[in-house]
Amino acid sequence: MNAPLYNQEILRLAARVPPARLAAPMATVEKRSPICGSRVTVDVSVDAGGRLRELGMLVRACALGQASAALFAEHAGGRSAAELAAARDALAAWLAGQGELPDWPGIGIFEPALPHSARHASIRLAFEAGAEAAAAARLAAAA
Repeated sequence: MNAPLYNQEILRLAARVPPARLAAPMATVEKRSPICGSRVTVDVSVDAGGRLRELGMLVRACALGQASAALFAEHAGGRSAAELAAARDALAAWLAGQGELPDWPGIGIFEPALPHSARHASIRLAFEAGAEAAAAARLAAAA
């Protein structure tokens, strides 16, 4: 694993502007990395079946956190809270060296970060906030 941590693919993803915050989300969750101070706020709305319908974000993170948020935003639409939680858990396990590469498009670009555990929290932020917000929105929709 001698690939550069901040490669061109990660920097390209980090430059993508996340979808704007939602005016009336069903749920909002903010996650912060205590190690580096990166923060990601995720707003969501779900449909009647509990699948992600709308997503908005505010990302104040390093390039790895920004790239991860962009990947999350690009592929989260239409997924259920359970699917998002499974992706979050698979990402955490993979980063910790306890699981296979998660089934999420493009996530392999973070392979150079595997030996840098201090960077893992920033990579996980969008997935953690997104999964938690989707679960909260699903409960709100069912109430």
